[in-house]
Parts: sequence; C-alpha cells; structure tokens
Amino acid sequence: MPPNDAVTAPARATSRQWLGLAVLALPTILLALDQSVLFLALPHLAESLHPTGNQTLWIMDIYGFMMAGFLVTMGTLGDRIGRRRVLLIGAAAVGITSVAAAYAPSAELLIVNRALLGLAAAGLMPSTLSLISNMFPAPDQRARAIAVWASSFMAGTALGPVIGGVLLEYFWWGSVFLLGVPVMVALLISAPFLLPEYRDPAGGRLDLYSVLLSLAAILPVIYGLKEFARLGWQPLSPAAIAAGLVFGLLFVRRQRKLPQPLLDLRLFRYRAFTASLLVLMLCMTTMGGSYLVITGFLQMVQRLSPIEAGLWMVPSAIASIVAAMTAPALAKRLSAGTVLAGGLGVAAAGYLLLAFVEPVGGLPLLVTGFVLAFFGTGPVGALSQNLVVGSAPPEKSGSAAAMSETSGQLGVSLGIAALGSLGSVIYRTEMTVPPQVPATDADAAGSSMEGALTAAQRLPGRLGDQVLTAAHDAYTSSLNTVGLTCAALIAGTAVLAAVSLRRTGTTPPQRTTAAPAQPTRQADAQHT
Repeated sequence: MPPNDAVTAPARATSRQWLGLAVLALPTILLALDQSVLFLALPHLAESLHPTGNQTLWIMDIYGFMMAGFLVTMGTLGDRIGRRRVLLIGAAAVGITSVAAAYAPSAELLIVNRALLGLAAAGLMPSTLSLISNMFPAPDQRARAIAVWASSFMAGTALGPVIGGVLLEYFWWGSVFLLGVPVMVALLISAPFLLPEYRDPAGGRLDLYSVLLSLAAILPVIYGLKEFARLGWQPLSPAAIAAGLVFGLLFVRRQRKLPQPLLDLRLFRYRAFTASLLVLMLCMTTMGGSYLVITGFLQMVQRLSPIEAGLWMVPSAIASIVAAMTAPALAKRLSAGTVLAGGLGVAAAGYLLLAFVEPVGGLPLLVTGFVLAFFGTGPVGALSQNLVVGSAPPEKSGSAAAMSETSGQLGVSLGIAALGSLGSVIYRTEMTVPPQVPATDADAAGSSMEGALTAAQRLPGRLGDQVLTAAHDAYTSSLNTVGLTCAALIAGTAVLAAVSLRRTGTTPPQRTTAAPAQPTRQADAQHT
C-alpha cells in the first residue's frame, strides 16, 4: 500500500489553472476601478442629472450597501449551486447594469441601477476567491494565486483615478461605467473553458429567512457607520447600528439550529480563521480612514487635480503589490504571524510619519509614509485571505470567502466613520477663522475643509487667503492625528497577528479535505 502522504498529496496546478487565475483577476480589477472612478465622475454627473444632495449620497453609497449585504448570501449560494455559475450570472448582470447606469436619464434611475450593480458585484468577489481555493489545492500555489488576486485589487485601485480621468477628459460621465462591459464579455467567453465548476453536493437548500436576517444585520450597520461619518453623532446612526446588531444575534441563533446554515459558524472555532478576519478588518479600518483623509489633503491642501492625486497614490499601490507577492515565500520560511507582524510594524512606522506632515512642503513625507503603510499592509491581503479560505474545507470556501469580503467592507466603513469623524473633530477644534469673516462664511469655514474652500472664494483676496491658510493648518492637524491613531491601531494589530498566528504557515493545519470535485459536465448535469 502506498504511503499515506502519496494518497493525500494535493494536485499541482497546471497552465490551465494559471490562465484561469488571469480570468479571475479581471472582475477583481474592475470592482476596484469602479469604487474609485465614481469619485471623479461625480461633478460631471451632477451637471447632467442634477441630483439633490441626498441623491448624490445614495449614488455613492448604495453600491457598497448592496454588495456588503449580499456577500454572505452569494458566497453560500455558490457553495450550493456552483461557484462558476454564480460568477457567470454575476458577470452578465454587471455588464447589463453597467450599460443601464451609463445611460441613466435621471438620478433616481441611476440609484436603482447602482443598487442592482452592487447586488451583481456581490456574486463576483466571493466566487473568484473560492474558485482560487479549489483550483489551487497545493498550499504553496494557492498562496501565490491569492497574492496575485489581492494584487489585482490594488492594481485596480491605483489605475482607477488615472483611467477615470482620461475617460472623463474625452467622453461623458457614463463612460466610466462602460469600463465593465468589455471586461465582463471577456469573462463570460473565457470562463466556461478555463474555470471548472465546484459546489458542495451536500449543501442543501438556501434558507431564505437566514438571507433576510443577514441583510437586516449587515445593511443597518453599514448604513449607520456611513451616516455617523457624514453627520456625526445623530440618533439615527446608533439606532441603525443597534438594530443591525439585534438582527445579527437573531441570525446567529438561527444558524446554530439549522443543519445546513447559511453561514457555518463552526468556522470561527479555528483560531487562524477568526484571527485573520480580525486582522483584515483592522487593517482595512486604517486604510479606509487614512485613504479618505490623505486624498483630501492632496486635493484640498496641496491643490492637486484628481488625476495628479491619483498618480501620487500609484507608488503606494505598487509597494502593496510587491509586498503581497513576496509575502507567501517569506511565510514558508518563517510563519504567517511573523510576516504579518513584521509588515504591520513597517506600516505603523509609515503611519507615524503622517503625524509630522506639514501643510507646506509636506508632500514627500506624506507619500513616503503612505508607501510604507501600504507596503506593510500588503501581506495582509495575501496571507489573511489565504488563511481564511484555507481554514475552511473546500466545500465551504465560498462561505469563507464571503466572510473575508464582508470583514473588509465592514473595516472600510468603520474606518471612514471613526477616523473620518476624528479628523472632522480635530479640524473644527484647530480651525481659527479670522474675526473679519462674515458669520455665514465663518460657520462654513469652521465646519469643514470643503466649506473653507467655498467661503474663501466669496471673500476678498487677502482675507480669503487667510481663511485658506488657517484651513490648511487645521486639516493638516487632522491628518497628523489620524496618522498617529492609525499607527497605534496597526501596532496593536501587529501584536495580535504575532500572538494569534505565530505558529501558522501559509495555510493553517485545520484545513480538511473533502471529496474530489466533480467534473464540470457532471456538476452541470446535476443543475439541469
């Protein structure tokens, strides 16, 4: 009888799987592009559709709301009916809704199409990550593949402002939505040939009551965090968060009773799974909050155009890609916890540099600090995602991938809410408006940097310059404080990674082996 390790040794990926990885990178890049180009298109969109202030916020936020709310459902649905099938349905829906959004004749229809686009996008992200987990069963190859996947997201984030700026320079605002159409067409054509089908044959039926409870838990929390970032401490924000937490408890109770739950809570028994989700969420918290404040500094204090600001952000994205691609090799020699802790230590140093940025001549230090921060957090995207899906058995990797994506979405929302609010408080505290400024303009300048820019345009030259100088100083103080807070938070996250994942390699030992995946034709035949 052959040795046991010869029987259980995972198969090595071939060139077909690596070509399939290139296909899976397409929607990842696209979704990252979509989240960044809309910021550039908003002024052009406003001139054409004339949305109200509230409609503008919904145009920006509804996409993220819907995607975050349906990630768990779509990940589990992929486990039930097939991950490639959910990916293809999502790709077709993204293509259709992208065209509809590009030619939306009114703000109301654009909001509806953005909501449908977020729902469709929720089917893409968990499917891509879970398919990678199944296509690359060998731990070392899976770690490299997930590093490429994470790098694709950063590449899309870096390219978004540049590509969006070029499109808006020569075309109308809807062109930024049409970016997704050729990408989705290429995915729909190539995926049936390069991507295999995987599903859990014992997955059971989808519990619709659990789906509703998951939406009722996630959406109010995301909404409350965003409203807190926008309006501060208003009754609606904590009420929405509290309601979401209550529904979350009801969701957990139901999952414990179901034989085939929407979310398998037993995954949280694995320390690597839980710790990796927490590390990922905390890192995305700092990235979401710092990205918001830094882009504002580049455009409102340094007075850079959106394209120029985007170009200054490219070095940090490149640094993150380099770190993500080298992290799996380092984790093989050391441990995932050691690599993550070391990288987060570098990130803490980078965020600490932001505490010393000055309003005049501070751009080099700002870019250096953000490059170090992104380089240090780069391994998180590669190693944490791999640890999350690696902790789950293959038939549950869709649910695990959905939890990873949901954790990241919550982290970004929490960062924008908490750190954005902290920056606003510091700005209002530090802002000193000259006494000669009229009361209306003084209130506007004292409330936000955007208000100061508007007030300065209405004031006489020298007085307007004084307001701008004071606003630049106050906003820079808020950047310094946010940088210092991020440094402390990331340092604590480094300790968490070092302690919780100190004995974990690129893949945790808890990963179990399920029955071999069914061939594509057999799996497809079971669906018809």
